[in-house]
Amino acid sequence: MGSQGSPVKSYDYLLKFLLVGDSDVGKGEILDSLQDGSAESPYAYSSGIDYKTTTILLDGRRVKLELWDTSGQGRFCTIFRSYSRGAQGILLVYDITNRWSFDGIDRWIREIDEHAPGVPRILVGNRLHLAFKRQVPTEQARAYAEKNGMTFFEVSPLCNFNVIESFTELSRIVLMRHGMEKFWRPNRVFSLQDLCCRAIVSCTPVHLIDKLPLPVAIKSHLKSFSMANGMNAVMMHGRSYSLANPAGGGKGNSLKRSKSIRPPQSPPQNCTRNNCKIS
Repeated sequence: MGSQGSPVKSYDYLLKFLLVGDSDVGKGEILDSLQDGSAESPYAYSSGIDYKTTTILLDGRRVKLELWDTSGQGRFCTIFRSYSRGAQGILLVYDITNRWSFDGIDRWIREIDEHAPGVPRILVGNRLHLAFKRQVPTEQARAYAEKNGMTFFEVSPLCNFNVIESFTELSRIVLMRHGMEKFWRPNRVFSLQDLCCRAIVSCTPVHLIDKLPLPVAIKSHLKSFSMANGMNAVMMHGRSYSLANPAGGGKGNSLKRSKSIRPPQSPPQNCTRNNCKIS
């Protein structure tokens, strides 16, 4: 897993995923459907291995994926065992139009449990665009995935359906397993909302919040936030008041003294009536 925050890198995390499954289940089709990234292996020796990189956006973080397609043929089992040691996620791929490829998932799970125990994995049913030739029912595959503690996707590289979503979900599982979810929490909406509310009420008197060009619900929330977080010393009609009772004051010193805010005005000098009222 790559380090975070490096100024020379175009990603925040680097993950290595393996695509495993029997021959001709379409693992190469899945890799070919990815438009970005490089198809050149970083290693000189890549016989029997297809390689592709792609970068996904996960909760505001850039995650670069190194995707390795290990061939399903028996003569490449040694290569699979070598590459599985550094894998952080595995996609078990079968063809929904080929019952035999689905039955072979058990053998791949045993291989993974032996050489890469504990590595997160998901089950992927490929070639959903050929559903009219389906041999593996969706409910059966979903029940099998739940039984083995895996997330299940049916994908179609031809229609660009659920391919990126499956990679994104596996990336989320891997990063949360390594405790990376703590980096996402400060970026969630409720934290940003709290920050904005604090910035607004710290420089806006309560009686002026109603004049802000904001929806009524937000203005109501701002006033509630101001009182709940002790944003006192608000100005009203030229006088300073505290939302909490002063240290030595009683109930009479609260904002309820609004009737005495405006001083009485004297009647005009040219008024001859003693009971002249000021409107």
